[in-house]
Amino acid sequence: MISAPVRTMQDLEMTDYVNDGARHGERHAAHKEKPERRLYTLLFLSVGLLCVIQAILNISLRVAYNSSVTSTCNSTQVGGRAAAAVAPKATVNCPEMRHKQCNKLQERFNALTADRNLLENRNRILNNKIKTLEEDIQRLQMNMTELSRCASSRRCPLGWSEISSRCYFLSTEKKTWLSGRRDCQSRNADLVVINSEQEQRAIYRLDGDMDLLFWIGLHGTNGNWVDGSALTTRFWQAGQPDHGGPNNVEDCVEMYHLNPVLSSWNDAPCGGKRRWMCEKEPCGVGMVH
Repeated sequence: MISAPVRTMQDLEMTDYVNDGARHGERHAAHKEKPERRLYTLLFLSVGLLCVIQAILNISLRVAYNSSVTSTCNSTQVGGRAAAAVAPKATVNCPEMRHKQCNKLQERFNALTADRNLLENRNRILNNKIKTLEEDIQRLQMNMTELSRCASSRRCPLGWSEISSRCYFLSTEKKTWLSGRRDCQSRNADLVVINSEQEQRAIYRLDGDMDLLFWIGLHGTNGNWVDGSALTTRFWQAGQPDHGGPNNVEDCVEMYHLNPVLSSWNDAPCGGKRRWMCEKEPCGVGMVH
């Protein structure tokens, strides 16, 4: 039988020394592990705190957005900072704001329409003035032409006929009574005024035996001549004037050559187109009317 070795004091001391070294190493490792755990704990807490802050920011932004939308709907301004507070892609159901916008747009439209109408009216007035000036220029040019035709050896311009110291012009084209009178006025004359039977006969034969139908200077069957003189001598056709009947208006007077010389006047609508006859003073005397 082998007996167990007897441990000496020196061996025991060595063993305690070794064990003490191991325990000291464990304490040192444990001491080294504590900072790492603290770091992980700090990181975990930081992430949690960030999550909480993010949640708070999300809630704050949502509240702020809802507040901005509400303030925009209640605002009376259409644009500006209040409208800019709303997100571009947000759809805001604001009937009151749309109603105010429509009212403002309608007011603007009405103002622009009024301005347009005013400009159109001014343009129309200016065009009328331009037309009047053009007519005056044309009339002056024709007066100059008529004056240039008056030679020293002639009392009436070329194309005119002299009867009893008066000048008469019979047109070759046809126009309404008013247009014919304007043509006479552009020639420094007016539609013919018949004051006597002698003048009536002379005018009747002015163009020979041609079939003539032309305007004379009488407006209104019981009115006055274009020079303002009263109607005293009359040469109406049989049954005339009849004033056109109930369905017509005949206020202008024409002379018809195929009727008897002393019965050749007829009342007719002023808008009809006829030839016309002008009358004026001889050259150098001036206008007849």
